[in-house]
Amino acid sequence: MSRTGQPAVRHVAAVERAFAVLDALANGQAELGTNEIARQTGINASTVSRLLATLADAGFVEHVSATGRYRLGLRLVELGNAVLGRLDLREVARPHLRALADATGETVTLSAPGEGHAVTVDFVQSRSSVQSVAHLGRPSVAHATATGKVLLAFGDQRPYAPLARFTDRTLATAEALEAELARVRDQGYAEAVSEREEGLHAIAAPIWSAHGELAGMLGIQGPGARFGRTTMRAALPVLLERAAAVTGRLGGRPPGR
Repeated sequence: MSRTGQPAVRHVAAVERAFAVLDALANGQAELGTNEIARQTGINASTVSRLLATLADAGFVEHVSATGRYRLGLRLVELGNAVLGRLDLREVARPHLRALADATGETVTLSAPGEGHAVTVDFVQSRSSVQSVAHLGRPSVAHATATGKVLLAFGDQRPYAPLARFTDRTLATAEALEAELARVRDQGYAEAVSEREEGLHAIAAPIWSAHGELAGMLGIQGPGARFGRTTMRAALPVLLERAAAVTGRLGGRPPGR
């Protein structure tokens, strides 16, 4: 048979039935019996029994001797971790950065948690002649930027003290910053309006890892004359949607879920 470089299109029925059994265990109760799986999948009970024995031997399911039922096995966790380990945050997020930039016309950044700062690891620049400028490796002042506020609100970080004042709108007291971070945690995103630089506005949302930890921050920034309050609010749904998509692609989940 010649090699075409394309995957085969014919499926193996036994493998499809095995996947159906795994799906039933994933979508049902913590444990299921052979007959319950047979009813849910429409597969003959004797076939289900053989499939379970094969899957259990490979570690994909576990037989619970106390109940006689089955549950998903740790081998699936190992495979999932192997997939997640190959994923690079920048690679996963890149198409979403481009989509956000196209949808909003503004500069979009991807930041990662750093030591006391959010550090820009990728960005897509606005095509507008008047634009905010992003730089790879540039740290975001934690208490005065949208990405930095996400870091402080959801990451295991504390701002450097004392809190420097950059503009009249900078949150330069611990009390003001704590109130702002509580608001960020409550609403699930952060914004900064002329806090790091006059006329620079931004919004940012968290990206979560598979362990429910902060993996990164997705942000949109632009000049206040164009990216004002109304425009920021209009861009928020697509920002949250894209941040959630990156989280999902990483196998991530917000904490507590």
